[in-house]
Amino acid sequence: MKRTLGSFRLTGERPLGPLELRLLEALWSLGSGTVREMLNAGVDGLAYTTIMTTLDRLHRKGLLDRVSEGKAFRYAPRYSRDELHRAAAGEAIRELFATGGASLPLSYLVEILGEKDAELLDDLQKLVERKQAELRKEAKP
Repeated sequence: MKRTLGSFRLTGERPLGPLELRLLEALWSLGSGTVREMLNAGVDGLAYTTIMTTLDRLHRKGLLDRVSEGKAFRYAPRYSRDELHRAAAGEAIRELFATGGASLPLSYLVEILGEKDAELLDDLQKLVERKQAELRKEAKP
C-alpha cells in the first residue's frame, strides 16, 4: 500500500516521497507530536531540521494539521491511514482512466480482485448492484 500512497498527490502537488511517508506513519502511530517528540519516539537517523521541514511540507500539502505549542508546532494527521489509502487508490484509478484506461477491459480488474481474494469479487458485485440501483432511482422523474 505504500506504493499507492507514494504516488498519491493532492491536486497540483508532487507525489509523496519516502521521507514524507515515513513521518506520516510515525504520526499515525503517535496520534500527534512535535518534532522533538518524534525524535524521542524513535524517528532515527534524521536531523531535527529535516523532520521540521518535512512536517511543514506535509502541512502545506494539506495532510497535517498543526497548532502552536510554545516555540514549537504540534502536528496531527488530517486524515486516517485508511482515508488516505482510499484517496490514493481512487486517484490512481482516475489517472488510469484519464490516460485512456477506459478502453482497458474491466476483466483486468476482476482478475486482479480474484487473485487477491474471492470475497472482494462478492463485495464488488454488491457495490455495482447498489450503484446501479442508485442510478436507476436518479434517472426516474
